[in-house]
Amino acid sequence: MQSWSDTVVPSVPGRGPALRLFDTSDQQVRPVVPGATATMYVCGITPYDATHLGHAATYLAFDLVNRIWRDLGHDVHYVQNITDVDDPLFERADRDGIDWVDLGQREIQLFREDMAALRVLPPRDYIGAVESVDEVVEVVGKLVASGAAYIVDDAEHPDIYFRTDATEQFGYESGYDLPTMQKFFAERGGDPDRPGKRDPLDALVWRAARDGEPSWDSPHGPGRPGWHIECAAIALNRIGSGFDVQGGGSDLIFPHHEFSAAHAEALTGDRRFAKHYVHTGMIGLDGEKMSKSRGNLVFVSKLRAAQVDPAAIRLGLFAGHYRQDRAWTDDVLDDAVNRLARWRRAATNDSGPASAPTIERLRQHLADDLDTPKAIAAIDAWAADVHDGLGSDTAAPGEIAAAVDALLGVPLTEPR
Repeated sequence: MQSWSDTVVPSVPGRGPALRLFDTSDQQVRPVVPGATATMYVCGITPYDATHLGHAATYLAFDLVNRIWRDLGHDVHYVQNITDVDDPLFERADRDGIDWVDLGQREIQLFREDMAALRVLPPRDYIGAVESVDEVVEVVGKLVASGAAYIVDDAEHPDIYFRTDATEQFGYESGYDLPTMQKFFAERGGDPDRPGKRDPLDALVWRAARDGEPSWDSPHGPGRPGWHIECAAIALNRIGSGFDVQGGGSDLIFPHHEFSAAHAEALTGDRRFAKHYVHTGMIGLDGEKMSKSRGNLVFVSKLRAAQVDPAAIRLGLFAGHYRQDRAWTDDVLDDAVNRLARWRRAATNDSGPASAPTIERLRQHLADDLDTPKAIAAIDAWAADVHDGLGSDTAAPGEIAAAVDALLGVPLTEPR
């Protein structure tokens, strides 16, 4: 699958502290300690609608991780999937009278355009579920052979399910108790009442062919991948087990990330699929989580069509901490637009305050679990000093602008 266009990242003198991130499984902020190549897998979209600000907030948070690693001198191997074969896609295509393949391709292209406009650094591997079917078939076969998965006794639809008890550590990633798991499993794509399952929480890894649905051949009969196994296979085959960061929205903690980790751990025998499980908060509108089911979405593409500078969208979403559930309002956008204008005016001043202390604060705040509100405050203080004429002969023109561009992804030059 083709990714989107890359963005030039300026080089900034000096070096910041090592990155620390909140790990969902351990419920604490811990250092992230990658090798020469830092590895990250972030779950992608199901392309049945355009990119809304909830999506954008997630991908912008992990874009910061990517940028911080690069600033620290790491090569970054970033992998993202696209769930381009799934029930919501079929349902939307049927509703709109469009082929599901055409709908998916249209929305994936719009997503690429949104990500490029927001200056999100593209993944090295951008992989669709359709193009990874052979990989899923292979790992499903291994799970069945090992006894970690089983075929339901259903002659018409012999679906294959992963056993929840296939790994001793199941449940460590979310830390949820059984009633919470059962609640979220039913709400988030699970099928607890499916006849023939050994446990209501067992997760689908291969859905046998149904009339009117696409299917692919496999040794266990035609069908298509389950949701969680798709991510396990794609990640294992590109960055392996024990990669540095598994990322996504907080609504993916369970069942998606719990099961994708369990699938991979059952295949490899490893204790942890990822070293860090990192999750972003939800973006709300009118007091409710922004979601397609509620229809209360703010789309990146519509903001762009209304001539909103994508850099202002970044700043608006960075105004709150990435782990917080937070609201998007007209005031949030207005503040971001005004802040961007102040920063750009300051960046045109040839004699601003000494840049090194400001850049140091910027790096420190971002390294501390992506504390964007404090990072923004540091640049606000610099811009205010420039406005007040508090210049310094030690200032190097352009250093702050380069740092804000490299680390926050916000260009301080007016778009052409």
